[in-house]
Amino acid sequence: MSDGTHLLEVRGLSKRFGGLQAVDNVDFHAEAGEIVGVIGPNGAGKTTLFNIVTGFYERDEGTIRFDGHSLVGLKPNQIAKLGIARTFQAVRLFHSMTVLENAMVGRHVRTRSGVLGAVLRPPWTRQEERAIEARAREVLAFFGDRLVGQRLDQLAAELAYADRRRLEIARAMATDPKMLLLDEPAAGMNPAEKVGLIELIGRLRDEKGYAIVLIEHDMAVVKGISDRVVALDYGRKIAEGTYDEVSSDERVIEAYLGKQGTREAG
Repeated sequence: MSDGTHLLEVRGLSKRFGGLQAVDNVDFHAEAGEIVGVIGPNGAGKTTLFNIVTGFYERDEGTIRFDGHSLVGLKPNQIAKLGIARTFQAVRLFHSMTVLENAMVGRHVRTRSGVLGAVLRPPWTRQEERAIEARAREVLAFFGDRLVGQRLDQLAAELAYADRRRLEIARAMATDPKMLLLDEPAAGMNPAEKVGLIELIGRLRDEKGYAIVLIEHDMAVVKGISDRVVALDYGRKIAEGTYDEVSSDERVIEAYLGKQGTREAG
């Protein structure tokens, strides 16, 4: 980082949708090499926070800095080039494309030709395309036999659910990020798959050096992997600390068990 501050630093972040205050004056940070779990009931503002940081929503107030750069006003592809990649609550793959092709799409954020060049394939893009494929194969190899061999030519739609989750992470890795934002990566997984996910996220940090921020409802996953936990409720940060500190905080317990009424998703 160029200025000695946090890798990701959010200050006074606010976002309103009509009468709903989705994010309310939130301060948040993540360090290089750190795994931060973000928890909170539905409607707490977790995904909205991710959407603002990654440029899908514009913030109303506040500052966002990553690796010394302001992210305010940048588009998602510009933020990806700076080094933030993400996954989504609902898996967003190109289901009619192969495993290899999906990983290659992620890599195009780092190329001159871009996605359009990949589709039209003029002669000058051929060498670059070979380098993109090589990088995609390298990323997929990180996941072992789950995404290599015959799986390379398998359509994304044909993968088991947990492997689709892995492929989405692989596509994010292909952008050469410094930070991964994972939105409910354990959703839809069985207990054995969740254990594998905890191991995978640890490897992403320890072997690849990524800083990781994950939104997660499964507290066993949060406990198993997080260096630090941040809890949100109704758009506000209500607790921050170790898993044990946050999970025993009265405000967090009340947010999960004591609040009544309908919440918006997020």
